[in-house]
Amino acid sequence: MSENIFPELKNDRFLRALDRQPVDMTPVWMMRQAGRYLPEYRATRAKAGDFMSVCKNAELACEVTLQPLERYDLDAAILFSDILTIPDAMGLGLYFETGEGPKFKKTVRTEADVLALPQPDVAVDLDYVMNAVTTIRSALGGRVPLIGFSGSPWTLATYMVEGGSSKDFRTLKKMLYQQPDVLHLLLDKLAECVTNYLNEQIRCGAQAVQIFDTWGGSLSTPAYEAFSLQYMRKIVGGLIKEHDGRKVPSIVFTKNGAQWIEQIADCGADCVGLDWTVEIGDIRQRVGDKVALQGNMDPSALYGSETAIRAEVKRVLDGFGDGDGHVFNLGHGIHLDVPPENAKIFVDAVHEFSAR
Repeated sequence: MSENIFPELKNDRFLRALDRQPVDMTPVWMMRQAGRYLPEYRATRAKAGDFMSVCKNAELACEVTLQPLERYDLDAAILFSDILTIPDAMGLGLYFETGEGPKFKKTVRTEADVLALPQPDVAVDLDYVMNAVTTIRSALGGRVPLIGFSGSPWTLATYMVEGGSSKDFRTLKKMLYQQPDVLHLLLDKLAECVTNYLNEQIRCGAQAVQIFDTWGGSLSTPAYEAFSLQYMRKIVGGLIKEHDGRKVPSIVFTKNGAQWIEQIADCGADCVGLDWTVEIGDIRQRVGDKVALQGNMDPSALYGSETAIRAEVKRVLDGFGDGDGHVFNLGHGIHLDVPPENAKIFVDAVHEFSAR
C-alpha cells in the first residue's frame, strides 16, 4: 500500500511539531478522541452491536474516527482500534463484559503457554485493522495526518497474564520475580509482533505511530528498564522511519513514567507523551533538546467551566514556553462523561493561545 494513492496532506502541523520544526500554532489531538463521550459515537456503536464490531468493520471504524474531526479543529486523527487486538490475534479470545472491560478466554501463565503462542501474520490475522487504516487515510482526504498505535509489550502482557484488567498486576509480577526468563520470552515475542504490526500500519497509511505503555509506571526503576523500556527501545529501533518520502515519527507514552524521562528520551522515539502529574516545563528543561513532548492537561479539567478550561490550557502552554516541539494533548484519554462542547473549548483555546 503506497502513500501516493492518498491525497496530499494539507495540515502537517502535527508532524512538524513531532520533528521539532516551526509551526504556526501548537497542534492538538486527544487520546480517545473517538469515543463514548460523543453521542454520535454511541449511536454508531449501538448500530454495530458492540465495540469489536466497530473495530472489525472498516467503514464503521472510519466513521467513528472522523466523528471528532467534524466537531473539533483537531490536528490529527487516530485509528479507531484497541491495544488488545494483538493478544486476540494470538488466539486468547478477547471479549468484553459490560461494565467490566476487556477479558480473555485464555491466559498466559507458564513457559508452555508462551511457547504455544503463535506469531500472527499481521497483514492477514489483523487485516481488519489494516483495512481500517487505509479506509480512514483515504477518507481523511489529506485534512490531517493519521496516527497508528499499539500497546507496549509490558502493557499487553498485563492483560494476557491477568486475563483482563487488574489493579495490582499480582499474577504478572509474580511471574516477573519467580520466572523472569518466561516473562522475557513473552515480552520478546510481543515486541516482534508490535514492530510488525506498527510497520504494517505505516505501509497501509499511518503517518505517525504511538506506543501506549499504560501500566509501565507500576514498575520499580530497574524493572521498568528491564521489562518495559528495553522492549519499547527494540520496537522503535525496528520501525519504518520513512515512508513514501516523508519521515514517520514515533511517540512513546508511559503513564506515571516521568521519573525515567531521561531514559525514555534516549529510546529513539521522536516524542515522549506525558501524563498530567508532571510540569511540562521541567521535563522540557531536562530532555527538550532530544525529543518533542506531548501532553499534558489533566483530562478532568474538561469537567470545568469555560474559564477554568481556558486557564488550564494557558497554564500548560506557558509551562512549555516559546519554541517548537510541543504537541498538546490530555495527559490520558478523555473521560467518557465529559460534555462534548467542553472539548471544543479546549481545542480552540490551544490554537488561540499558541498562535505565533
